[in-house]
Amino acid sequence: MGAVTPIDLRSDTVTQPDEEMRRAMASAEVGDDVLDHDPTMALLEERVAALLGVEAALWVPSGSMGNLIALFLHLRRGDRFLAPLGAHVLDAELGTAAWLAGGMPHGLAVMSPEAVVAAGGGESPYYGLNTTLLCLENTHNASGGTVTTADEHALLVSAARSVGLAVHLDGARLWNASVALGVPLEVLAAGADTVQVCLSKGLGAPVGSVVAGSASFVVEARRVRKMLGGGVRQGGVLAAAGLVALDRISRLADDHANASALAAGLRELGWDVPEPATNIVLASVPDLDKTLTALREVGVHASPMSGKVRFVTHGDVGSSDIAEVLRRLREDA
Repeated sequence: MGAVTPIDLRSDTVTQPDEEMRRAMASAEVGDDVLDHDPTMALLEERVAALLGVEAALWVPSGSMGNLIALFLHLRRGDRFLAPLGAHVLDAELGTAAWLAGGMPHGLAVMSPEAVVAAGGGESPYYGLNTTLLCLENTHNASGGTVTTADEHALLVSAARSVGLAVHLDGARLWNASVALGVPLEVLAAGADTVQVCLSKGLGAPVGSVVAGSASFVVEARRVRKMLGGGVRQGGVLAAAGLVALDRISRLADDHANASALAAGLRELGWDVPEPATNIVLASVPDLDKTLTALREVGVHASPMSGKVRFVTHGDVGSSDIAEVLRRLREDA
């Protein structure tokens, strides 16, 4: 096969800012965020806080930093926190939840109200672990972008409250859950003490996430962000891209449709692929490394996830690209 144009389905983070986003960045009103709070940054933070139904928000360079800031402020050294197995805070953030935030992670194989109460409640001896926090993830990346519904979320938050746990929501792809369910973001974040949402995945901004919660939380979060890497200065250049991204939330439905079409096409070719909930397709294959190599040879870039091949649809991949992926795989079969 001759040289082909690569189709990159490794992640929705590979999106490139388009001309509209670049123009917004170039013309952004800026100021020193450390001294005066950059005006475009402030506008982005206010808008995200309103979408999530919380008092305040803070821009951070990455979702990992947003999660770390929240855990840093929720946990005392040695406190145990609960999270679903495969959660980003457990497996994809270099252990900073323990290393820097000082928490003891505990993965739950089944994320249910009963499991939360069983793991988080009850008396323990003085030398036992003090469980203080529940971390949720919506959508759940390692499970293939699966969605927690509003009712499920409410039951988990209620269970956490019943045993005295605070709640942090890693909502890096909460936008996808909102679009898939047709439910406002604030409903899917209801009851959480803190929420992190990412702008640089499906929404297509080049960099940035937002961590949000109460006004008092954000005051302290700004201090921790300074500890972890300093001030953002003229951050409005980056925040402007985030503002454009927020106008494109509804477009995620296209990514979900493309993921569904890809999954259906792969099944027709004999692949073992469940129906995706959002924009992440996980395929079970006999030999993961061999399959990834074969995909690269036909110009299809995918990634490993949970022992499977992961394909992620995004704004830079249209329905014609999905059709081309399937054509290449049919010809290569």
